[in-house]
Order: sequence, then C-alpha cells, then structure tokens
Amino acid sequence: MDGTPAQKRGGIPRGISNTGPIVFSYGFRPFFLGAASWAILAMGLWMAAITSGFPVGGTYGAIEWHAHEMLFGFAPAVLAGFLLTAVPNWTGRLPVSGVPLLALLSIWVAGRVAMFLTGTIGVLPAAAIDASFLLSLLFICAREVVAGRKWKDLKVIAGLAALSTANIFFHCSVISGDTTGTATRLAVSAYTMLVIIVGGRILPSFTRNWLNRFGRTDFPVPYDGFDVTAIFGAFGTFALWTFWPESKLTGIAALAAATLHSVRLMRWRGWTTHPEKLLLVLHAAYLFVPLSFIGMAAGATGLIDQISVLHLLTIGSIACMMLAVMTRVSRGHTGRLLTSSARTNATYLAIIAAAIIRPLANVFPATYQVMVSVAGVLWIVAFGLFLLEYAPMLTHAKRGARSTD
Repeated sequence: MDGTPAQKRGGIPRGISNTGPIVFSYGFRPFFLGAASWAILAMGLWMAAITSGFPVGGTYGAIEWHAHEMLFGFAPAVLAGFLLTAVPNWTGRLPVSGVPLLALLSIWVAGRVAMFLTGTIGVLPAAAIDASFLLSLLFICAREVVAGRKWKDLKVIAGLAALSTANIFFHCSVISGDTTGTATRLAVSAYTMLVIIVGGRILPSFTRNWLNRFGRTDFPVPYDGFDVTAIFGAFGTFALWTFWPESKLTGIAALAAATLHSVRLMRWRGWTTHPEKLLLVLHAAYLFVPLSFIGMAAGATGLIDQISVLHLLTIGSIACMMLAVMTRVSRGHTGRLLTSSARTNATYLAIIAAAIIRPLANVFPATYQVMVSVAGVLWIVAFGLFLLEYAPMLTHAKRGARSTD
C-alpha cells in the first residue's frame, strides 16, 4: 500500500489507509470509478427514456432527473475525487481514506439510488439523502482548508457551497412545482467558476514545468491582475446569466468575458504543448470557457436557445475538463508516466465531439434526434474508454516511481 499510516486529527481518521482494498486508499480512486460508471449508466437510461419512453426519474420526471443526475450525481463524484486528492496537497494535511472514504462514497451511492426510486420512497426522503453528499463533502473540504490555514483556497469552498445550495434549490423547485432553470444555471455557473479558478492554477503551472523539461523559456504569463479581472468578469457574467439569461446586459457581459478568457488562455501558450496530448487537452477543455461565453451572448439575443448554451457549458467547459483531469490525476497518482496513450487520446476526441454536436442539435431541429443520440453515444464511448484503461490503475497498487509536475 502507498502512503503514510492513518492518523486522527479532530476526531476524523486521516491518512492513506494501509489496510483494506487499495481502491479506498485515496479519494480519486473510488470516486473516479463511480463517476465514470454513473456517467455511462445514467446516460444510457436517459437515451432509453427519450428513444423508447423508458420510465426513469419517478416523481421528478425524465428531463429533471437527467439534469439532476448529470449536475448533482456524476459531476460531484468527479469533484470529490479531485478535491479529496488536491486539498491534502494544498494544505499539507493527510487525506481522508479507508473507512471514512468508504462512508462518503456510500452516501453518494445512496443518493443515486434514492433519486432513481423517488416514486417509491418519496420526494422528500430522496432529496434529503441526495443533498447529504455535497453537504458532507463541503464540511470535509472546508474543515481541511481552515485547519491548514489555506485562506486563498476558500474560493473553492465557496464554489462547493454554491453547488450545495443549487442542489437543495433544485429539489425545492421540483417539490414546489416551480421550474428548475435558475437552480440549474447556478450549479453550472459554480462548476464553470471552479474550472476557471482551478484551471488558472494548474494549466500555467503544468505547462511551465513541461516546457522547462526541454530547456525552453517561452513560459506562460504568471498570474497577475489580468487573471483577477478575468475571474471577476466571469463571476459577474454568471451572476447575470443565472437570474437573467436573456437580458441584453447578460449578452454584453458574456462577450466581454469571452474576450478576457480568450486572452487568458492565449497567455498560457497551450499550443506549445501539442506533442503531449495529456497536457494539451487541458488547454482544449478551457477553450470551451470563452466559447461558452460566446454561446451565452448568442442565447441572450435569441440566436440560440438556452438548452444549447447549457450543453456547451456542461459538456464542453465542465465535462471535458473533468475527463482531462481524471486521466491526468489517475496516471500521476498511480505511478504512471504523465503521457497519454492512443486510447486516452480517443477518449478526449469522443468527449470533445460530444461537446460540439450536442449544443448544435437544437440549432438544426431536422436532425435533432440523430445528433442527440450521436452525442449520447460519444459520451458513453468517452467514459467507457476511460474505464477500460483506467479502472485497472485505480484498483491496483501504485507503481514504485511516479512522474510529477
């Protein structure tokens, strides 16, 4: 087993467990496996619902269930895997593993079962069970950041708090018979802000380190006032879009944000990393951020509908970045070289293609059903390929040597 002995701090066992299954030795292992598996199963159920009328979602209905399980089922599992691995590195504290990690995973699984059985167990119990996962993850991460006195990382905790709020808001909207649009946009905004914040931390750092290996000095521009302006510009734009998605002011702000984040991405010099697709894909995923802002501006003026905007954000800005991070973290933390295989590259191509095709389906109504089906298949292929290659890594002991950034 890898790591140090488990310890206790503040009553919560921590450390990389040296007993029990290896899959519970670190947060990324079970949660990346769970996220990819649920991405495939939930998408398969959704496609069955829209093509053959297969009953799914219970009291929530198929559309609301699909939206919920992508935003508050699949995505939080990826986020948990990342944060439970990254936060210990940020704070210098030991990670949650072993039995506590199994307990947290069980809460997530219980939420998926509860949301599938809303018609049987009732909406209120299902909502309570589901909401407990993000609240638990928020408590764990907030406690670690505060205990480690890493105050700059509180903005990540704020993103988690927004997601927890959005999830509860989503449930309340369904229970009260209201639309879930605002709750959905709040969640999408929170995820994309996390992409913007964390991406701004890892992309230039990884790129600089990779270039440095080859003796190059054409490094990304260091974090400065421009990045702060871009982040606050995005925050303001998402605030407008969450509550007034079709406002002219939202469209103007979105165009400004698209410009800022296009420049920000250029400053990171992602094209220099083209020989290494494991790194290049992070820049490609971030490219969907300014593209999504452009889509948001188009949605505000009625050129495209809000469903297209949502899918540009959810599959492009969020899922592409998540899959890129999942592959990198899985390789790096299991002792593999930080280089992508042909199968990993195919994974990237599949998710990027889905991110392009699905938003366009609403633009071309004559081929809507075909494009939605193709995008769904590509999504399943992307996460299926991930499981095929990375499940053995995630369920076996770490190799002796690890390439680090």
